[in-house]
Amino acid sequence: MSVAGEIVVGLVILVGLLGVIVPILPGVILIFGAIAVWAFMTGGATAWTVFAISTVLLVLSGVIKYTWPGRKMKDAGVSNRALALGAILGIIGFFVIPVVGLFVGFVLGVFLSELHRLRTGQQAWQATMHALKGVGLSMLIELFGALLATGVWLIGAIAT
Repeated sequence: MSVAGEIVVGLVILVGLLGVIVPILPGVILIFGAIAVWAFMTGGATAWTVFAISTVLLVLSGVIKYTWPGRKMKDAGVSNRALALGAILGIIGFFVIPVVGLFVGFVLGVFLSELHRLRTGQQAWQATMHALKGVGLSMLIELFGALLATGVWLIGAIAT
């Protein structure tokens, strides 16, 4: 692959990393796709090994992203209904309040759901904080996997 092509792949990976941090873009999919295109265009054992390792890292971080924080939230007593309502209000908030609406809607949805279930503001806020910590942990896990995959690609791009 040409240097210009590798720069384009690197830029797409960078956009994917931003998509992991700001959940507007499908970050992991962009990273996976960019590395797949790079492996296809570059060819050879090194490129396909880089693609395989990156894929394993992205899939593994995706599995851990959904299991570990979910278990922590369940142990803290956050209900699935609260997370679902938080997600719904987060999506609505994304369109109603630019930039911060996703966050505001998620917090409001979880809090209102837990307030309805627990009947006390203090317990509902504690559950909301546990949900926020779980979402933050989930994002960090996804970002870590994406950064590892990016690092593997960078090493592979330099090696080829």
